[in-house]
Amino acid sequence: MWSYKLVAPMHFLEIAWYRLVMLTRKGEIMNINWTINDLGLPGVSGEESLLARVKNLPLTFAEISQLSGRADRIGVTRAFRKVIETFPVPEQEIPAGFKVVLSFAERVLRVDLVRDISYDKNNCLRPTKVLFSADSANPYEIAPIRDYIANLTCNPGIIYDLFINNPDANVGNHFKTRDEVMAEIGRILGSGADISVELNDPFGKSDSELLEEAEKFREMLSEYRVVIKVPHTGVVNANNVGNLLAGDKRLNMHYNSPATEDAFRGHRLALLLREHGFRVNFTLMFEPWQAALALQARPYFINSFIRHRLIQSKTIDHYLKLYQNTADKKYLEQLREFMVDKDYLPGNQANMDLDTVFNEAESILKHRQFRTHEGADGLDAVRQNLRLLRESNLPDTRLIVCSIDGNDNYPDIDRLLSTNQYSDMAGWVVVTAEPRYLARFTSANQVVSYQRRFLNAANGMG
Repeated sequence: MWSYKLVAPMHFLEIAWYRLVMLTRKGEIMNINWTINDLGLPGVSGEESLLARVKNLPLTFAEISQLSGRADRIGVTRAFRKVIETFPVPEQEIPAGFKVVLSFAERVLRVDLVRDISYDKNNCLRPTKVLFSADSANPYEIAPIRDYIANLTCNPGIIYDLFINNPDANVGNHFKTRDEVMAEIGRILGSGADISVELNDPFGKSDSELLEEAEKFREMLSEYRVVIKVPHTGVVNANNVGNLLAGDKRLNMHYNSPATEDAFRGHRLALLLREHGFRVNFTLMFEPWQAALALQARPYFINSFIRHRLIQSKTIDHYLKLYQNTADKKYLEQLREFMVDKDYLPGNQANMDLDTVFNEAESILKHRQFRTHEGADGLDAVRQNLRLLRESNLPDTRLIVCSIDGNDNYPDIDRLLSTNQYSDMAGWVVVTAEPRYLARFTSANQVVSYQRRFLNAANGMG
């Protein structure tokens, strides 16, 4: 039997802690739910309504023990107040997309709100570590999934080609400008989702003009949600970008022989934006070797593009097998034509020696590990990027798995992230696709079968 006596007045938390220790030593099982309110600290004057939003948020006993006796009052930070002013939510509620962080300043326990899309409203983690995102600029298809996504990505092609200039999507031509579309998307999504937007022209504008365009997005979407998409630029630069817009729309330069300054233009722009307080989504990442270099720019998101790359690998492999089985060089000629069309070869090498074509194609499949388990499903870049993130010094950087389609991409990604090898990285992954594609995987054939049975039974026809 343990005994104790109080030799001086004790703080409420000290008494609670002492009793819990005593009961634990006696072997009794405790199941106590602690909250910030249980700290028993008076609030800073004038901040009562803000503190009411967090008073019932849970604390562990370890946190209670650490906080005991270290503060005389409790208040909120300026950042907390600013978040609530930016996203006015009902009283006693915390906006989605933010986590609560506690800190001390001059014996005042301060409650802060830090941007984290892993969180739903009221400091609750989202249901899964893997987050979901939409590739869309269509407000009508974003609205039904607003509560399920933590990010939205769009680019000029998605905004203009797939929505504004598409009468089937932009019903009645209601939306006429990019800014109108983005403002509506921001209204629909609320605070919980980041919104990744791409600058219209990364080549023809000065740094100050690019920063000005980014600043307009920040004003429209808020500093908390806006993420600027920065593309890899490769061999494309301000002097030759016009070739992609006229004539045969091809460059006469091999994709893997850029000038150093051109190749790192995206990296420099990413660092420039970061220095001005923007988070960056480093996009146009197709090959795994792009990731480690991209991480040097400290991006918020990196990407693995899946769909077209896998389709192209299968096509290359198909032509190579046809040639190997028949020795008919027409298949290498068809392969060469395909490689020019998909920019593996520059436009001025449409007559490249067929042996060289064969070797280039084999090299592509080798580096993609297409004929092994690592890359047969087209997820070799995903695997490598996850390994790189695991070993990086960038704990807030996430991988967006994007450009997915077909019957296999999503199921393969789903299985990959539940394996022992990669399950620890699930919290660093955002899966993005067109909403209609994700919707496919909410259903199954027996959904129809069972609904038929249930509805007929309820209708008295069972």
